[in-house]
Amino acid sequence: MSIALVRTRAVDGLNAPEVTVEVHLSNGLPAFTLVGLADTEVREARDRVRAAIITSQFEFPQRRITVNLAPADLPKEGGRFDLPIALGILVASGQVKGAGLDAHEFCGELSLDGSLRGIRGALAAALAAGRHQRALVLPLENADEAALARGVNVLPATSLLAVCAHLNGLASLSAHPPPAVGDGFALAPDLADVRGQFQARRVLEVAAAGGHSLLMYGSPGTGKSMLAQRLPGLMPPLTEAEALESAAVHSLTGRFDAANWGRRTFRAPHHSASAAALVGGGAIPQPGEVSLAHHGVLFLDELPEFDRRVLESLREPLETGHVTVSRARRRAEFPARFQLVAAMNPCPCGYSGHPTRACTCTPTQISRYRARLSGPLLDRIDLVVEVPAVSYEDLAEASRGESSAAVRARVLRARALQVERQGMPNAALAPAQVDACCVPDAAGAALLAQAMSRLNLSARAYHRVLRVARTLADLNEVAQPGAAHMAEAIQYRRGLASH
Repeated sequence: MSIALVRTRAVDGLNAPEVTVEVHLSNGLPAFTLVGLADTEVREARDRVRAAIITSQFEFPQRRITVNLAPADLPKEGGRFDLPIALGILVASGQVKGAGLDAHEFCGELSLDGSLRGIRGALAAALAAGRHQRALVLPLENADEAALARGVNVLPATSLLAVCAHLNGLASLSAHPPPAVGDGFALAPDLADVRGQFQARRVLEVAAAGGHSLLMYGSPGTGKSMLAQRLPGLMPPLTEAEALESAAVHSLTGRFDAANWGRRTFRAPHHSASAAALVGGGAIPQPGEVSLAHHGVLFLDELPEFDRRVLESLREPLETGHVTVSRARRRAEFPARFQLVAAMNPCPCGYSGHPTRACTCTPTQISRYRARLSGPLLDRIDLVVEVPAVSYEDLAEASRGESSAAVRARVLRARALQVERQGMPNAALAPAQVDACCVPDAAGAALLAQAMSRLNLSARAYHRVLRVARTLADLNEVAQPGAAHMAEAIQYRRGLASH
């Protein structure tokens, strides 16, 4: 056989489009031609493949070799095509049997000694291979990640020689079992460690119950970061579909850790992060922090210290739950349904309103500091709460507050009501769903009408107040938000304006 077809997968955002590696051997002067819109890393496969074939004790054909990566209009990048190219050459030259190629897909980067190195996007490739009822052969380094795709026959290999032995029927590769799933809350910090801060703890529970975004402000050292780190431990466990989505995004970075499977991620980028780092970018689009926090928590500490343009880039993903990164030749869409938690000081020196320390900032400095946060961005935050200085009595108190497990039990009951009623958390409700599911009683409606006129709330704020009131009612397990729920929800909208 002088021609061989080997199936593999490319990376295109969260998708893994099929690529057919077509290898043709013909007479003529020895040459190795690689076509099919391949980038530099893929073109360098010629040298890696040649060395890997020779060191694996096969003969490299001294003929004219043409390798086409089809479809030709799909950009190809990375070293993932090394293994299918090498197999195509060996099958076309008759050194490896090609009978089993149709039932398999192959991905992997080759080292010069023929061993296989890990690739990015292995989980997406496994999911796509499973949809086509094919086994996926890939490096052992990616086995745990790919095996998360239930029902997919994942065959890890350590070298080109092992893959060839499998195809020749000499030594079959063994299917890799799914990795064990640990307790998603075992390593989460406990809310009982937080002393005092009863209102902040209450708001954290509301945020976890409804999936609401949260802004905490207060003097340095009052526990804002400590509270934020405990939010994932209060949230419901991920469903299998959510865990797969989150894992697939992390797989694209090449730093996926199977030990964190099923846990909600907590991302806390530094305030010097660029817009591309936060929402994604690059010549070859890569996911940013908002996508890496998909179904988890994105914590922005020292919020006003972020570049204003970086913060403004959060507005669309907060509203839509996804990010589209467009470049001249590439376009990729990444999921970004994260829960935003932010923290800031009330002023540049940090001590405005502190009970014992005097603020050294002028009113103009405070106004300029807070103006770094635009109105449209603040309008997208559901809950704003002050985290005041903690007294000595609270810090020295021997007894601890409620544990994360106790709070999580209430959150789970509230979230179960939401799923039963509308199939999603309250924070994700569309305006039409808000009108159907968040109708307050007469007293609550009257209170909201007064707040709309006195506080000049926007239409977006109107819907967000209703969503928060609905979550408060769910925590109390009542059918309809009342005046007390509405008053508490409106209080969280006033935020910095009342400080």
